[in-house]
Amino acid sequence: MDESRTGFVILDHPADLGIEAHGKTLAESFEQAALGLMSIIVDLTTVEPVQSREVHIKAAEVEQLLVRWLAEILYLYDGQWFVASKFTITKLASDQLEAIVHGENLSAEKHRTQLDVKAITYHQLLVCENEKGATVRVFLDI
Repeated sequence: MDESRTGFVILDHPADLGIEAHGKTLAESFEQAALGLMSIIVDLTTVEPVQSREVHIKAAEVEQLLVRWLAEILYLYDGQWFVASKFTITKLASDQLEAIVHGENLSAEKHRTQLDVKAITYHQLLVCENEKGATVRVFLDI
């Protein structure tokens, strides 16, 4: 993996939509995956990071942590009508994650919504970190 590579790519799949995210660290790749998720749901250029929410997640392993992290971002959108455009992971271990999610309350007048994401899946889930950087891949049920 090229260590200068940061960002995310949306992956096509017959029944789902995938995100492959890259970062210099695992935390950065998790942040990019969250950004990728929100870019599918809403036009991120319409979202200002003027409010924040704290997120605390525990899981048995890092792969489950990725799914729960993205599910929490989806819950903030679906359950609390909060659209996010910036993600700051303050702690990431193999079994827990702490983060601050920045965004604002959803407004039909301001935000252009795109696709409806139903769930985060474990299908072809990938979490990989080495000395050159980190990559995560997850597929979404749409």
